Amino acid sequence: MNTKFIFITGGVCSSLGKGLTAAAIGLLLEKKGLQIAMMKLDPYFNVDAGTMSPYQHGEVYVTDDGGETDLDLGHYYRFTNSTLSAKSNITSGQIYNTVIRRERQGGYLGKTVQIIPHITDEIKQRFIQYAKQEENTDVVLVEIGGTVGDIESLPYLEAIRQFRNDHCSQCINIHLTYVPYLKAAGEVKTKPSQHTVQMLRQIGIFPDIILCRSEVHLDEEVKQKLSLYCNVPLEAVIEEVDVAHSIYEVPIELHKQKLDHMICKLLQLQGQPVDLSDWERIVDRIVHPKGTICIGLVGKYVQHQDAYKSLYESLHHAAINAGYKLEIRRFEADKVLHDGRVDETIQGCDGYLVPGGFGERGWIGKIMTAKYCRENKIPYFGICLGMQVLAVEFARHVAGLSDANSTEIDPDTPHPVISLLSEQKSVQDMGGTMRLGSYSCVISPNTKAHLAYGETLIKERHRHRYEFNNQYQKQMEELGFIVSGTLENATLCEIAEIADHPWMLGVQFHPEFKSKPTKPHPLFCSFINAVIAHKNRNK
Repeated sequence: MNTKFIFITGGVCSSLGKGLTAAAIGLLLEKKGLQIAMMKLDPYFNVDAGTMSPYQHGEVYVTDDGGETDLDLGHYYRFTNSTLSAKSNITSGQIYNTVIRRERQGGYLGKTVQIIPHITDEIKQRFIQYAKQEENTDVVLVEIGGTVGDIESLPYLEAIRQFRNDHCSQCINIHLTYVPYLKAAGEVKTKPSQHTVQMLRQIGIFPDIILCRSEVHLDEEVKQKLSLYCNVPLEAVIEEVDVAHSIYEVPIELHKQKLDHMICKLLQLQGQPVDLSDWERIVDRIVHPKGTICIGLVGKYVQHQDAYKSLYESLHHAAINAGYKLEIRRFEADKVLHDGRVDETIQGCDGYLVPGGFGERGWIGKIMTAKYCRENKIPYFGICLGMQVLAVEFARHVAGLSDANSTEIDPDTPHPVISLLSEQKSVQDMGGTMRLGSYSCVISPNTKAHLAYGETLIKERHRHRYEFNNQYQKQMEELGFIVSGTLENATLCEIAEIADHPWMLGVQFHPEFKSKPTKPHPLFCSFINAVIAHKNRNK
């Protein structure tokens, strides 16, 4: 096996941006002409992220093969061309479940099953299997979730120690730490970083590179101190200071400090010169916008920064592509009604987006948002549940079906415009039971969806249980509701739009999972262009 491995750990505290940093490193290595693979190890005992609340763990990122994974895979997708799948996100729940099932089947021949060697062996085997998924993989980047010192992460760290001992010349360890700036003292403090590296060394892991997250630049004396106490060369102390404008500056800043060159030197990899001109153009557009547009996002989880991470990034990609600065105003769906008048709460935005979600909370607020946009000709983009909202609102207020609803909200509704997938009705297990992953969609010509995509057959990722009920299609289409996209070889509604509206469109899938800053998603671009046009008309 000639594949190299980079293990990325984090210390001092969480939310340092390990996923973003790992993605930026992956981008730099790809720019050097190397083929990479990326994986995330999560210490929680859920089998996957599918049953976890967005308040607990942020968004669930869905892969083409239907994997419900950690949101960091979204960073990997946006920054790199690494092929991602359900196997890209390993959880402790998966590891222990595999080992226990093997033990129940007699796979250990009566041996006492323990964390070492059985759990750690399973983790190491996943590294090897993942490296062999595609031919000619040069480097596998492995991000370890959590913080050094967490008891949950110890089996992963022990597995890394063992793996590097077996493959010494093929592995390096990069440790991301936090170097706090104490305003009262007017100086940065290295002690937390010293302690987190000491914890790693006690486990038997010796970092090759220290990445220092900080609010301020580190002077030479601080770097020398970190070099001495963390036992790495001075040039291996890399600062990762808060960027001025956008996260898309991160790979540019790391390249300036020759991080990619250092990694290739340590792993004895040959690489071509790095060209980041495409990313530099993105940053230049961010720094010098033509103007500002405002999008109102009406959802359930707006208080959590990461609950709609891919959505926010996709909106920014399209705005950057159009040359505009984007302001996102967040509205809690269950609080947008004030004396029954949604416009008093959410007015003032140039367009509105209603994202996916589950459950009744905020349902009426979302429906009234769609009504407000339809009646006032304001651009509206509904994603997953947001498309269902669009359909129910139209059925209630245009088709005259005042009791129209989703059976998720009201199982006894007389007009189930949105209803449960037939194959889901007998399902009891909540994990992995939805329509998940990539499906093909046929787009009708002469529609806004076709104008956006420029294609009649597309593939998008799904995560839902409920669908538009085709029994109401003819009645609603006679009044201006258009089913502009359907599941290939089926009649299920994938895209719906309103005929006499500048841009009111909903999709059953999640286009936000396939947008990159270098290749913004066509639907988001179309929406943002409609928002800009609406803003210009109303000057």
